[in-house]
Amino acid sequence: MENDFLINEVKGVLALDSRGNPTIKAIVKTRKGLGIGIAPSGASKSSKEAIELRDGGSKWNGLGVNIALSKLNGEIAQKLINLDSRNQSLIDSLLIVLDGTKNKSSLGGNTTTAISVAVAKAASSTSGLELYEYLGGPGSRILPTPILNIINGGVHAGNNLAFQEFILIPTGAKSFVEAMRISVEVYKTLKNVISEKYGKSATNVGDEGGYAPPLNESREAFDLIETAIKRSGYDLGNDFHLGMDAASSEFYDINKKLYRVDGKEFTSDELLDYYVSLVKEFNIIYLEDPFYEEEFDSFHNITNKIGNKVLIVGDDLYATNTKYLTKGIEMKATNGALVKVNQVGTLTETLDYVRIAKENGIIPVISHRSGDTEDSFIADLAVAIGSGIIKTGAPARSERLSKYNRLIEIEDQLGPSSRYLGIEPFIRS
Repeated sequence: MENDFLINEVKGVLALDSRGNPTIKAIVKTRKGLGIGIAPSGASKSSKEAIELRDGGSKWNGLGVNIALSKLNGEIAQKLINLDSRNQSLIDSLLIVLDGTKNKSSLGGNTTTAISVAVAKAASSTSGLELYEYLGGPGSRILPTPILNIINGGVHAGNNLAFQEFILIPTGAKSFVEAMRISVEVYKTLKNVISEKYGKSATNVGDEGGYAPPLNESREAFDLIETAIKRSGYDLGNDFHLGMDAASSEFYDINKKLYRVDGKEFTSDELLDYYVSLVKEFNIIYLEDPFYEEEFDSFHNITNKIGNKVLIVGDDLYATNTKYLTKGIEMKATNGALVKVNQVGTLTETLDYVRIAKENGIIPVISHRSGDTEDSFIADLAVAIGSGIIKTGAPARSERLSKYNRLIEIEDQLGPSSRYLGIEPFIRS
């Protein structure tokens, strides 16, 4: 019945993310359905993304969310009661109008993200459809290739690596579950490789589950991963390829206009050449945020130079915002675009961003945040949009594994009709 989809209860409660910081859990109920959305939080944030609403003060180190919860349980809840949960665009538009700012700073991007996701889940639950099928339709059959951050650097770790993520990509697998199996084998071997060279204390993990050994140079990280791949009985360039999230805005000196990497200072052109050398040396097919988030010209230059064999992905560059993506398309800045719902704050805006990217030949890459939760929403989202790639950390820590486990479950549900893309999303014509 149509009335079954009407929202009859909206509630916000405090939850803790993987860093132990407060976040928003939104609960949306219909007559026959329930949706729960939990907002994640990033450490390296683009200046362009939606602003989280925090309490300030001394409690929770200033990161409390009582103000956000009061808004969710007050004005937002009042507006959503009796609305049709299937009308995602209307509800998200209402949130945008209610917020009234360009960056969600009034309600908070954390608040709008949680409620937007919860609404979609409530509608899916009421319909009796799996979330990926509700969002993407009955043709949603593609399982994404996982790109696993197995060595952490930058603001995600306590070592001297400037680059934030050193990524393992199981391109040679034939299914998602096989991709996870061989990746876990390499991940566990990597622990032994690191322990042998640096001691057991060096096998502690960073925010996203990757190891954070005391390294000083990027090549050391790639060498360790290559050793682990070979020792596990696999071949770099066949079974696996490598990738990297540089998160360059974090080590860019805006006054000097220089990047400090591996103990040296680089101009944009010099850093481009350094990336090219790493790509050739280590079978790198994925490179995210290689330059400062305002350097569209530098993104264009590297995409023009190696974009035929490497997926150049904008994260801080775009912040899941169609305004910046459109600029990137006009400038031919990248051939990939990271997708994080909480960067823009609503599911509708996220889906618009994905649509524009795909229409212009740009590969959308669904991503977690470093401060994540048990919410597995992005796993269903990846299948729904057929993105072909998901980035959600190492095969460790439950907030990462919740996404991988959900994808394993989806592959099992789909059976022979599922399709794992492997290296396909990274191949450029």
